[in-house]
Amino acid sequence: MTKTGNILLALATGVAIGTGIGVLFAPDKGKDTRKKIKNSVDEKTSKLKKKMDKLAREVKGKSSEIKGSLEENIESLLATSEYKKDEVIKLLDKKLNDLKKTVKS
Repeated sequence: MTKTGNILLALATGVAIGTGIGVLFAPDKGKDTRKKIKNSVDEKTSKLKKKMDKLAREVKGKSSEIKGSLEENIESLLATSEYKKDEVIKLLDKKLNDLKKTVKS
């Protein structure tokens, strides 16, 4: 799990524990307490959903950046290796011709 994911999980756990402790020490009627719990859970759920959506967008953006960078690096590597391949072939041809001349002499 990512660092941000761990933080969000800890936040959600803290909210749940805090809500539970608040219920235990609340002097309100049961109906009012349940309404407060529901409202609190709804509010925290909404906030958590927004944060998770934001995190998902950020991850998607970063993955797109990394993909683009990776594609550029691969293209560069392929271009370089193609150039090097041609150089090696030319060098081998030259050596072969030199060997042929040596053998004929």
